[in-house]
Order: sequence, then C-alpha cells, then structure tokens
Amino acid sequence: MAVVMENVELRQQLAEVQEQCVELAVDAGELHSENTDLRARLAQAERDRDGWRAQAERVRCTG
Repeated sequence: MAVVMENVELRQQLAEVQEQCVELAVDAGELHSENTDLRARLAQAERDRDGWRAQAERVRCTG
C-alpha cells in the first residue's frame, strides 16, 4: 500500500511540474516576442538617430 501511495504522490508532483513547464514555455514565448519587438524598435530609433545626425551635419556644413 505504501508503494501505491508513493506512486500517487509522485504522479501528482509530476503533473505539477509539467504544468509549471507549460507556464514557463508560455512566459518564454511572450518574452521572446517582447524582445523581438524591442529590438525592432531599437533598430528604428537608431536609424532615426542616424538620419538626424546626418541632417544636422549637412546643416552645420552648409549653414
């Protein structure tokens, strides 16, 4: 009987750990998506910055 109870407890623990793994996978997917979005926004900000610098340099040279 003790072996049966231990088996039941282990199965419950396994189910809990599997649920935690699923939750971690979902969180990881969300973080990956957010990271991708932030990288795209950073790249756009860098392009904007470079454009503004180039424009300022042109104005400085001609003005």
